[in-house]
Amino acid sequence: MIESDTIKLLRECDSGIKMGVSAIAEVFDYVKDEEFKSVLETCKKDHEKLKEEIQELLDKYQDEGKNPNPMVKGMSWMKTNMKLMMKECDTTIADLITDGCNMGVKSLNRYLNQYKAADEFTKDITKRLINQEEKLAIQIRKFL
Repeated sequence: MIESDTIKLLRECDSGIKMGVSAIAEVFDYVKDEEFKSVLETCKKDHEKLKEEIQELLDKYQDEGKNPNPMVKGMSWMKTNMKLMMKECDTTIADLITDGCNMGVKSLNRYLNQYKAADEFTKDITKRLINQEEKLAIQIRKFL
């Protein structure tokens, strides 16, 4: 059970990081404020470092990880592009990224509760990812 829950939690973290990095990449070129760009770039790098740790563990368990749900990713892409078409500004981008962070925090906490038997190291990685998402949401509040 421990190994099964560990792998499932790692997969969800993998999927969440891919979704977050993709969301940042989608909006990055639209961001005008240099400080905002810097915050997004730092978060993206932090996510990618965590992704490497997760990939090492997934490799250990001989698991390929998990890609974000195509339907969810498509809906996110549509929402982003529709909002940017209506109002292309840093406020809109901060709003979109904040929504994504909040959804990520909510989902990851749910998975943390669902996969209680996961090993402590994997739970720690999940908590670090949650922390990164919460930190980003706080850092970009001034752009809302």
